[in-house]
Amino acid sequence: MRKASIGLTPEGVPSLALTGLATLTFALLGWWPLTIVFLVLFWFCLHFFRDPERVVPSAPGLAVSPADGKIIKIQHMPDPFTGEPRQCICVFMNVFSVHVNRSPVEATVAGIKYHPGKYLNAAWDKASTDNERCAYNLQDAEGRHWTMVQIAGLIARRIVCRVEEGEGLGRGERFGMIKFGSRVDLYLPDDYVSTVRIGEQVFAGQSVLAQRKTENGN
Repeated sequence: MRKASIGLTPEGVPSLALTGLATLTFALLGWWPLTIVFLVLFWFCLHFFRDPERVVPSAPGLAVSPADGKIIKIQHMPDPFTGEPRQCICVFMNVFSVHVNRSPVEATVAGIKYHPGKYLNAAWDKASTDNERCAYNLQDAEGRHWTMVQIAGLIARRIVCRVEEGEGLGRGERFGMIKFGSRVDLYLPDDYVSTVRIGEQVFAGQSVLAQRKTENGN
């Protein structure tokens, strides 16, 4: 049975409490311009910190998107853990996207590396090496290594990591979020191939980003 959910991520509670209290206070004081301003901010926080349930594909040999957003890049890039070139799929999230991140596959967290850095536009190429980011090395049941990187953006100022090394994650399971506009990169193992195209909109835990190659290599 699926656990009940109110559809909000816990990280949003302080922002919702603050803007909600301010809205109520200004309304009781009769300061309507400020009431309207904080009511809009409350609505924005409510929208930003939403955490809807997703239908996770159960078929074997699939990897789902770690984030909501638009595919902005599919190319070979150096893996943050090994330095080896691997196919990477980049998902860009704007401020209106759901910002809760999910595991692309069922795997164990083999390593986590946090890198302090700048807050450049997350869509830029050098964001993957210059921006603040958190990289995860995931090992699936068959020994493949997946690398997933949360990258802070121009507005984003906090990367949230909810897991520790050694923990297991199911496919589509929540592992963290990035507050406000940002990006998530997924580096694929050699025997997986991308199934999406640049410009496509995807949804975390639900949209298939990659699948295992067949025996003929396709």
